[in-house]
Amino acid sequence: MSHAAAATTRSSRLLDRLPDRVDRRVRVFAWLSFLAEVLIIATGGAVRLTGSGLGCPTWPTCTPDSLVNTPEMGIHGVIEFGNRTLTGLVGILALIVVVLVWRMRAERRDLFALSLVVLGGVVAQAVVGGITVLTGLNPFIVGFHYVASLVLVCVCAAFLVRMHAAPGSRALAVPRWYAITTHVTTLALALTIVFGVLTTGAGPHSGDADAGRNGFNAELLEHVHAWPGYALFALVLLLTAVAWSRRLPTRAWVTALLGVVLVQIAVGLYQARNGLPELAVGVHMVLAALAAATMTVVVLRLKAPAAPTSDRAEELHIAHA
Repeated sequence: MSHAAAATTRSSRLLDRLPDRVDRRVRVFAWLSFLAEVLIIATGGAVRLTGSGLGCPTWPTCTPDSLVNTPEMGIHGVIEFGNRTLTGLVGILALIVVVLVWRMRAERRDLFALSLVVLGGVVAQAVVGGITVLTGLNPFIVGFHYVASLVLVCVCAAFLVRMHAAPGSRALAVPRWYAITTHVTTLALALTIVFGVLTTGAGPHSGDADAGRNGFNAELLEHVHAWPGYALFALVLLLTAVAWSRRLPTRAWVTALLGVVLVQIAVGLYQARNGLPELAVGVHMVLAALAAATMTVVVLRLKAPAAPTSDRAEELHIAHA
């Protein structure tokens, strides 16, 4: 057997070992990928809140002469390089998920597309992280870096929902006005996060003593940030009450969203009234990611698998007879 034929045979055997449906391997690595995306937001926050943003002053290497941090760089180098290392883990997990859904890419195009978005997003985020360092922690690029991380968390959350759902067309499972209100709530959450990012970019936690701020009035932005936050709370409270009164399929997750929003408001008030302590700010950042992920689940729960038409149902009956 030629080397080419042997390689083809090995590739075929490897492909045969990949799952042809969502199994435990897919579920485990999808959850690991989601958790890693949340964790890297936490470690990225630690980099910023400890002033370690330029702990590794160059990119892609840590220093001009070293790929990794050196003892002379101290704890800041350890924290920054640790965050960079975690980016590698996030990328490996994203790649594994792509490989695991490869064989089912025709039947589950939704899962395959979502996995590719995550993998591509991780690569793009690594580049943005490098630009962040090379621009001396420009607050707008730092803010974009954080928002992009939130988007990847949401995409991972969408994958988790869809991997448990049947493939095929879906139909609205809630009243139309409820669905519209849910999308308005998503907009309120997005505005809250954007103004929160701008507020942080104007505040004291720059990531490095020499990093600049965005020039906005931080005290004014705190109030502007709170306005959509309170609107978000009111809308989620409305959605929760209606979901339970009408026993809608969103009721469990919208209740979870209400809980996250309440904790987020409490943490926000605490940090605003206590001089923005680092730990509280970090918790606030992670809670925003969890709120965005939960909101994603709520939106996806608005629809359920569509009932087959009579002709399609007859075809399925004949096929299974």
